[in-house]
Amino acid sequence: MEMIRRNLYLDRIRPFIDQDLIKVLIGLRRSGKTILLSQIRDVLLERGVSKENIIEINFESRRFKELEAADIFYQYVTERVKQAKGRVYLFFDEIQHVEEWHSVIASFRIDFDCDIYVTGSNSKLLSGELATNMAGRYVSFHVYPFVLSEIQEFYDKNEMTYTREQLFTEYLKYGGLPMRLVLPDPHSVRTYLEDVYDSVVMKDILSRHAIRNENLLRKLLEFLLDNIGNPFSARSISRALISSGQATTVETILNYIDKLQAGMILSKAERYDIKGKNILASTEKYYAGDIGLRNINKASEQIDTNKLFENVVYLEMLSRGYDVKVGKLDTQEIDFVCYKGQKKLYIQVAYVLTEDCVAREFGNLEKIDDNFPKYVISNDIVDMSRNGIVHYNMIDFLLNKKSV
Repeated sequence: MEMIRRNLYLDRIRPFIDQDLIKVLIGLRRSGKTILLSQIRDVLLERGVSKENIIEINFESRRFKELEAADIFYQYVTERVKQAKGRVYLFFDEIQHVEEWHSVIASFRIDFDCDIYVTGSNSKLLSGELATNMAGRYVSFHVYPFVLSEIQEFYDKNEMTYTREQLFTEYLKYGGLPMRLVLPDPHSVRTYLEDVYDSVVMKDILSRHAIRNENLLRKLLEFLLDNIGNPFSARSISRALISSGQATTVETILNYIDKLQAGMILSKAERYDIKGKNILASTEKYYAGDIGLRNINKASEQIDTNKLFENVVYLEMLSRGYDVKVGKLDTQEIDFVCYKGQKKLYIQVAYVLTEDCVAREFGNLEKIDDNFPKYVISNDIVDMSRNGIVHYNMIDFLLNKKSV
């Protein structure tokens, strides 16, 4: 099987090649960061960079276990750099395994003529004091699992037969982790997703943050994955878990949610007051970092297509480079307010547009008093656009990269 080029990200990264900035790729475990790193290397080779000038280390390999000590890491790379002629390109996969990695990387940047690329599976990789110390020295890119258009591209590249409806149905069920596309049957896919889920929970969250109450963390994650797209406060979540027999506190819930977000299995969408133009401090919404990981371990067996549609659009817009928030307009809700630079747009998502649903979804958008684009996305195949508000069929929207 041939892997596709992830041009959604390569196009954003290319302008920063050979710039004096550390390129940081952050994403959920198995979302394709390693693949993307290798594709950046291929771009360099196509530009004429010598293989000898590219130094690659994957810190998930036991081959490089001893390099997790900062001084040994520095000495190893120094010796490799001495063997090269001219500028070197440093690729470090899952850099968070290295002690004091930020100080070592900063030294490389000063000591060598180099261009640096690193990946990590923790959204807090560049947070707090570290972000302050590295301010102005790095540029970060969030890498998401495959979206539907990338899955279609993979099928086309490998001359696999499909229908659009088949691709979409499988995406709603199994998500977008690239490896699941090469597995032979549903049982293999489920086994793989279960393994990734456990790896994220056990390795990236429980172990890394020394969380003692594993059962509470798992119950909290199950609860939030069951209720994607529902507005919650930490207090309401705490009450719900206590009523189900879990002893906890609001402070613990806030701490655990922060760790789940760091592992990127969960993503928070802040609520935005459209009229007041400010972020609201409570009742955020949460979405799954990958639909497949959500489905494989959610507690309820209930099919909830509306929630899945909303989660899919949320991930799609993030993948397209938008900052995505949940909109509040007086007492009405706008599913998503999306920003990219000076660009802004509004999106409502529904499974099917019944008469009442049409009145609500279009009506809420019509109440927004500005001229930014407004969209309604649903499973309907009949175009219901009206009053300047564009209606998209869900599959058409996902497969048309220029739709917004």
